[in-house]
Amino acid sequence: MSAILWLRRDLRRGDHPALLKAAESGSVTPLFVLDPTLWESGGPVRRAWLAASVLAARDAYDGALLIRRGRPEEVVPAVADEAGAVSVHVSRETTPAGVRRDERVGRVLAGAGVDLVATGTPYAVGPGVVVTGGGTPFKVFTPFSRAWRDHGWPTPATEPAGVQWNRLASDPEAEALLEEAVAASPVLLPEAGESAALDRWRDFLETGLTAYGSQRNRPDRPGTSWLSPWLKVGAVHPRTLLADLADIPGEGARRYVTELAWREFYADVLWHNPSSAWQDLRPALAGMAYDEPGEAFEAWRAGRTGFPIVDAGMRQLLATGWMHNRVRMITASFLTKDLHVWWPHGARHFLDHLLDGDIASNSHGWQWVAGTGTDASPYFRVFNPITQGIRFDPHGDYVRRWVPELAHIEGAAVHEPWLLLDGLTQGYPERIVDHAEERTEALSRLAALKA
Repeated sequence: MSAILWLRRDLRRGDHPALLKAAESGSVTPLFVLDPTLWESGGPVRRAWLAASVLAARDAYDGALLIRRGRPEEVVPAVADEAGAVSVHVSRETTPAGVRRDERVGRVLAGAGVDLVATGTPYAVGPGVVVTGGGTPFKVFTPFSRAWRDHGWPTPATEPAGVQWNRLASDPEAEALLEEAVAASPVLLPEAGESAALDRWRDFLETGLTAYGSQRNRPDRPGTSWLSPWLKVGAVHPRTLLADLADIPGEGARRYVTELAWREFYADVLWHNPSSAWQDLRPALAGMAYDEPGEAFEAWRAGRTGFPIVDAGMRQLLATGWMHNRVRMITASFLTKDLHVWWPHGARHFLDHLLDGDIASNSHGWQWVAGTGTDASPYFRVFNPITQGIRFDPHGDYVRRWVPELAHIEGAAVHEPWLLLDGLTQGYPERIVDHAEERTEALSRLAALKA
């Protein structure tokens, strides 16, 4: 007997329930399908990180990972036939596109007498599992997080011993595409793969967790685990992290579990509301007047708005494929409230450039800021980019790192360079808008909508 292990957002060997299930059927053919539709729709940063992660998984599977290119509903059944497999094993997908893809593949496999078996998900608790006492989805984070903790999650899955890998020939063109994507990456990629993820996690547990509760909002300091890119591709499972955190006391561990709960909450929201990937979750602001993206939007994308904390974040994104979460909120508020641009335009830009670009977390994080989502910050809450910069980058180190035109300004004064005689002498642009005026405009649009 033989089985296929079709890897998607689970590019690892450890803590892998689907691998454990596949191994019960005999020899296992690990498979990754390079779907042209998804590949071509992603930006070069996303492609590069995915490619590096797949190649790292190939090494982790002792070179046995089969890489093929094509439509999954054609490739997976063909590989199952080639391998003589009676079942194809996956981690259950919960994103709208992933669900549709698996339904298509499942129908073709069923016609060939092959089972598509879903075991586990990329989450500690599968989306849709945690519901209210009345059986309805949670709409607010805090009660969800309590129910999520009360529900609990399994211990990490053990890795099956002595798996017999069925080795088939990969598509050389598909492997070449992956290697070319890594070589063409516009940002310096971190080390990909499960081992790198676990090394980073162990280092964070030793050096960063204790202060996480107080330092996580400081972009000028290394106060976060930076594990989100590996979580995105499933090089590490959140259940593994939660198991390590279970017996660690202190605010740092509690806060980290809460941040994992936010990731699970947004996945749950998307599961119940597939259209919220690119549409307002709550219809209350459906008639809001937005501006079409124009020159100001391009200035925002390039980090040339004249607001230092905003520009530092946007330049960090372009240079590294990552942005500190606090700064993601500041930059998102600036686009939606100061420039009056509908949130999906910003969300798409983020998704194209983020190594950790996850559809659920990205879209619903944007909606939280825009005031359109579950548990949303109210629309009338407008982040002030100056006071946010002074509060969370009090010495200006973060801004000076990413905005070299302001490197000559010391301390917190870097957040208001227009107040200094030499503040804008090194090529930094004038502010493209007046924040106070645009805040008033945003609130006026809200009042007009309510009226």
